[in-house]
Amino acid sequence: MTAPHQPAPALPPPPDPGVELALARRVLQEESRALEGLGSRLDARFCAAVGLLAQSARRGGTVLVSGLGKSGLIGGKISATLASLGVPSHFIHPSEAAHGDLGNFRSTDVCIALSYSGETDEVVNLAAVLRQDGIPVISMTAGPNRPDAPPAGLERLADVALHIGRVEEAADLSPAPMAGTTAMLALGDALALCASRRLDFTHDDFLKRHPGGSLGGLMKPVTDALRFKVGVNLEPVPDDLTVGEALKAGERTLRRPGAMLLIDRASGRLIGIFTDADLRRLVLRDPAALAGPVAAVMTRNPSTLSHTARVRDAVRMVAEFRRDEIPVVDDAGKPVGVLDVQDLIAMRLVKE
Repeated sequence: MTAPHQPAPALPPPPDPGVELALARRVLQEESRALEGLGSRLDARFCAAVGLLAQSARRGGTVLVSGLGKSGLIGGKISATLASLGVPSHFIHPSEAAHGDLGNFRSTDVCIALSYSGETDEVVNLAAVLRQDGIPVISMTAGPNRPDAPPAGLERLADVALHIGRVEEAADLSPAPMAGTTAMLALGDALALCASRRLDFTHDDFLKRHPGGSLGGLMKPVTDALRFKVGVNLEPVPDDLTVGEALKAGERTLRRPGAMLLIDRASGRLIGIFTDADLRRLVLRDPAALAGPVAAVMTRNPSTLSHTARVRDAVRMVAEFRRDEIPVVDDAGKPVGVLDVQDLIAMRLVKE
């Protein structure tokens, strides 16, 4: 026999939006305060830690990050950031390390060990083993709660001890740590970026590691996104022609973009652009203007992108200036192509 249908319990009424927003803002303020304090505490130990990371990477080593609980989750993200910025890294669970994962450590490696208290048994035990094996350890803890307090167990074992500071979590907000984990994550990001800079990691290196998805698309050279290229399927037009003559000259290719590139006949430099929208407005206003000089109706000195720019620069230009066609020029100011906004839409980097 089928049990009678039970109605869903009634939901509580929504809270006062003002109260809820005030709570959210307070959480963000507490976390912001923790980051400000962290920045003021950075010293030479941070630079020493960066040096260990860069040294390991140059020797073909790996940065192994370890932590337990929420510190472990933060450690996983730090490890992913390091790897994406050219510093080989992966996460090691401190409990699993004692059951075989210690075999992942090599003499060229370095370990970042995370524990807010600095006394997490599993993390301290891992650091002790690594110290015996001569593998450098960078600890990340809250640090002492008073100037005369002895260092925590993890700090005593570390080659470099970094402190995020004793973050005072607002007890009336949440029993779960928030500001402390935010500070730990931010310190890890700072380490990753500084180590990457020491290794001369470039945008091209980043692209090699992120070839797919929108992130990879944004990092590509803008010239890779050009469908219309000078000398292939695009012919710039001298600006000393009439509008009609310029249109005929632009029709010599089978396909054309939504804009005509106007150049100085003598130097070949780009000096203007005339779009399909410009043509429609011109014909509606004065059909006889087709016999007039195109230089009089083109947009002079249009915004351009360098041939060394990235696709992300084109996306930013579309967003800021609402450009549908963007000329791309070389170092001498000569056009190499034109990027159509439809190309960016096709790459799913811009929405229609």
